[in-house]
Amino acid sequence: MAKTKPGKKDLDSYSIKGTNKVVRVGDCVLMRPAESEKPPYVARAEKIEADHRNNVRVRVRWYYRPEESIGGRRQFHGAKELFLSDHYDVQSAHTIEGKCTVHSFKNYTKLENVGAEDYFCRFEYKAATGGFTPDRVAVYCKCEMPYNPDDLMVQCEGCKDWQVINMIVDRFHPSCMGMTIEQAKKLDHFLCSDCVSENDAKRAMNGFPASPVSEAKVIR
Repeated sequence: MAKTKPGKKDLDSYSIKGTNKVVRVGDCVLMRPAESEKPPYVARAEKIEADHRNNVRVRVRWYYRPEESIGGRRQFHGAKELFLSDHYDVQSAHTIEGKCTVHSFKNYTKLENVGAEDYFCRFEYKAATGGFTPDRVAVYCKCEMPYNPDDLMVQCEGCKDWQVINMIVDRFHPSCMGMTIEQAKKLDHFLCSDCVSENDAKRAMNGFPASPVSEAKVIR
């Protein structure tokens, strides 16, 4: 007669060895990669359990870096951007190296200082097909690219109160406007080319790059 395998028990938490950090279900963790030269994998702990020998395993939902996705990294992807995938796995808890925070895109853009363990996510990713949810996001600037929080942008005072569907038209990359980042930081006022009429063209040109009398609207 076959013996019944001892059952597993769910755990509320797991203490990362060699640290004082405790992982709980729902936390985001850094996991040791197979190749030491690669950055740690990022995952969300979905379940923590121990077997009868007290071996602890964790069920994770993986985050993908842009370069790990089918389409690869694109210009608008931030350096700390991750995609929440539909790829689940079970790993030994010993492979957990630390904890991290995966912010929403909105909250990440409000951070005053981005730490080594800060990431952000604005897309869910289907690992098998390469599909994204949402499949459309607002685009900015003349180049019509989604917002990369690592890039400095300037805000046009003329068109900041209106937008086209799925396109925010008031924010621009300095390079797309023929400016350097240094020039953009010195701006007093900024009007995009569409907002500069014949009557105020001279005033707009004189405002760039004049010595600022008030802080320019610069978006990071």
